[in-house]
Amino acid sequence: MFTEASKLSHAQVMIGEASSVVVLTGAGISTGSGIPDFRGPKGLWTENPLAEKMSDIRFYMSDPEVRRLSWQSRLHHPALSANPNDAHYSLASFESSGKLLALITQNIDGLHQSAGNKPDTVIEIHGTIHKVVCMSCNKKTSMRSELKRVKSGDLDPTCLSCGGILKSDTISFGQPLDEKKIKAAFDFVNNCDLLLCVGSTLQVYPIAGVVDAAKTACAGVVIVNHQETHYDNIADVVLRGSITDVLPALLGG
Repeated sequence: MFTEASKLSHAQVMIGEASSVVVLTGAGISTGSGIPDFRGPKGLWTENPLAEKMSDIRFYMSDPEVRRLSWQSRLHHPALSANPNDAHYSLASFESSGKLLALITQNIDGLHQSAGNKPDTVIEIHGTIHKVVCMSCNKKTSMRSELKRVKSGDLDPTCLSCGGILKSDTISFGQPLDEKKIKAAFDFVNNCDLLLCVGSTLQVYPIAGVVDAAKTACAGVVIVNHQETHYDNIADVVLRGSITDVLPALLGG
């Protein structure tokens, strides 16, 4: 029977021997910064079913009330005031080792960049809450500037250039993912020695498929997550516990 200490040691050796590492992060890495996940016991969708409706592009585009509720929700979105935690900082420090090929994230909070990871290293699969996009002309503006309009009484602000509907620059249900980002993510995984998955349940596809891609490419797979994931059975090492504690211990940051 392997102890948590022995598994941690094994994972440290794997990372130490790897020359190229890709990291995939999910919501679990940011809960330590006060940002709730979506599906957990205290998740956004668990405690507020309407939040899932607001995340559906069909309702958002067709229902002004859903948009108004969405803008009110954005006023208090925890990601806009959150700070990186020790897990984020450990990944930023790890980048200085020269081993990090790419940091693929399912998160929209921008905390990896805030912690010090280079923007060119981070692939934001689901976009960013810090930007707003016009659904008609594709013009992008800052979330903070649009929220100032909401605070001033414009409860469903429209594009100042064309009058189109504005939305956070994130991927909603019913919207296609950026195929260039998906391709880049899989290309990096296909050429790495080790895939480190942190804080993701690995049940959202296609990006969860990077684990299969890593195994096909004979790369090692290490999973760090508080709960079980869909890929625990094929990972080389699975580490349980608080991500803000386990990841710095693993990476030495």
